[in-house]
Parts: sequence; structure tokens; C-alpha cells
Amino acid sequence: MSRLVYSLAGEGRGHAARARAIAEDVCREHEVTLLASGQAYTFLKRLYEDTGRVRVEWIPGLRFQYYRSRVNYWRSLLGSIPFALRLSRHVDRVAETVSRLGPDLAVSDFEPLLPRVAKRLGIPLISCDHQHFLVESQLIELPRLLRWQARFIGLPVRWFCSGQRETIVSSFFRARLKPQARHVTQIGVLIRPELLSAECEDDGRLLVYVRRAVPGLIEALRVFGKPARIYGLGCQPPAGRLEFRSVDETSFLKDLAACHAVVSTAGNQLLGEALFLGKPVLAIPEPGNIEQAINGHFLEFTGGGMCFPHERFSIQSLLAFLEAVPELRSRIDRTLLVGNQAARTILARHLPCVAKEPAWVA
Repeated sequence: MSRLVYSLAGEGRGHAARARAIAEDVCREHEVTLLASGQAYTFLKRLYEDTGRVRVEWIPGLRFQYYRSRVNYWRSLLGSIPFALRLSRHVDRVAETVSRLGPDLAVSDFEPLLPRVAKRLGIPLISCDHQHFLVESQLIELPRLLRWQARFIGLPVRWFCSGQRETIVSSFFRARLKPQARHVTQIGVLIRPELLSAECEDDGRLLVYVRRAVPGLIEALRVFGKPARIYGLGCQPPAGRLEFRSVDETSFLKDLAACHAVVSTAGNQLLGEALFLGKPVLAIPEPGNIEQAINGHFLEFTGGGMCFPHERFSIQSLLAFLEAVPELRSRIDRTLLVGNQAARTILARHLPCVAKEPAWVA
């Protein structure tokens, strides 16, 4: 039995969902250890605690800094200075853990410590994330300002991970790669097993996921009287046909498979999973989050949804989306949305004993 160690960024749930898709795919045949911080560690630790299937270990990590509810990249950069000053100490600590595990392969999802540990210990390394599209793609599909912003936020990507044998870019869209991009493979989103086998239906509800209040959103939902289940704003008393629920993966995925359409932030993972299920998306990128703004642009480019920044969202935005749902649904192309088998094929190249078919397939 071979051993796989997988590290991931702790910010947001997309990284955790991607890690879980990989872990569930191989954990019955191979020893899998996930290294995470922040929200991702809390979620994964609770999920796998006492299951005996996957080991979850805490590591130091970075996180975004916000100012007035907006992602602030300069504050995030300044906030990372203490982490950078302790980088050598952090690498030593993680190296002790990884040495004890004795992995045959290391995979990093936008996490900077494991790549350095892998280089020190001579462990083969693969990068598997969404962020590498910022540095491996030409981005000619983007308008000029967004293209320059993409280059700016892409500056740390190679600092986070270098020396990998192969780079996997997991996205719901395909951006044109640079001619010099080597050993880079674009795959679809890594879909969780529950969604791969889910029976889709349309119960008439909207599924809403926002991590911070969007001005005018709740009022717009009330005006149209569309039933909605709202995640991310905490558990609150119902407001008419609006239900507020605490984030729970099981109920969230069930509602995602059953909903009429999705209103959400513009994280790559959720957009990909929604489109895979044939659900049109109204994306509202988090203020100041350039990566989500880029995802929103590609969502419209692919035809499966609409995107409105916070400052442009209004009742008319929701009305336009609700009227366009049938047309948007007809435009969704699911052909390249699933990346699970492609990821397994790549893992098999670097870890030959990985099975050819997913362990969860009956």
C-alpha cells in the first residue's frame, strides 16, 4: 500500500472539497494524509475524525485579510510577513510530520510548506490547484484591466509551489495555455462522490451561498417570493419563503442537487459543481476578490450563468437571471466539467500502484 500526503490552503471551502474528492477516490487502497490549516482543517478533521480512512494533520497556514468586507491584497501581503519570517521553522515542523508518514508522493493545493518539504526529503511532488491558471494561461479571454489584475495576484503562485513534476489546473473553464507551459494539464473540477452519483431534480428553490451579506440580495429574494435556502449567513429565523441554514456539507449538497438554480459567490469549486449538475448560476464575486471576478467573467464566457459585482447587484439583476434560467441551462456544456478520472490518470503516472478505476465505483 502506497502513501499519499496532500497539503491544501485553509482559506475557503473549495480547496477542502478538492482534497476530499482526491482522498475519497484513493483512501480505500492507499494511505492518505491531509495537511491543512484554518477552515479546511476544521472541516476535514471533523469529517474524518474516528473514521480510520484518512488522517488529517494541522499545519501553519496563510489567510486573506479583509477591510470593510473586501478582500485586501496589500493587507494580506503584510499579514503574511510573520509567516514568511518563520518559514524555515514551519518547514522543519512539517518535515518532521512528513518524515514520519513516509509518503511515496506529495500533492500540494496552493500550500507553500509541503513543496519545500518534498524538495528537502526527495519526495516526488505534484501541484493540483486552480490558481496556477493565473501563471500558466495567456488569459487573452479577459478584458485588459482584469488581465493585469490577474497577473498581479498571480505573482505569489510560483513562490507557493515550484519543483513539481507536473501541474494540474482544475477549473470549470479552459483558458488557453502559454506556449511555454510544460507538464501542465488542465482538467475539470474534482467533483465529490455524493454529487457524481446524485439524482438531479428541480424543487423550485434557489440555493444561495454567500459568506458575507450582499446589499439588496435578501430584499430582492423577498420581492420575488422565490423559495430559497440560504447558506453562509448563519442560522436565522425564516423570513417568508427564505430559510437560513448553517453550513452543513450533507444538507448543502442535497440542496445543490435539488435546487432550481444557484446564487453564490464565484469560487471555482462551487461554480463547477453547480454547472456539473446542470444548475445555472448567478455569481456575485466577493468584493475585492480578483480571482472570483475572473471566475465570474469565465462563467459568462462559458454561457452557464451571469455575474454581477456587489456594487452592481440589484433587484433587476435577480429578475434578469430568473428569466434567463431556462436559456442558461440549455447552454451548459458538461463535457469537460469533471476532472476526477483525469486526476486519477495523472496520479497513476507518478504513483503506479494507484488503481485504474475509482475505489468508490460499485
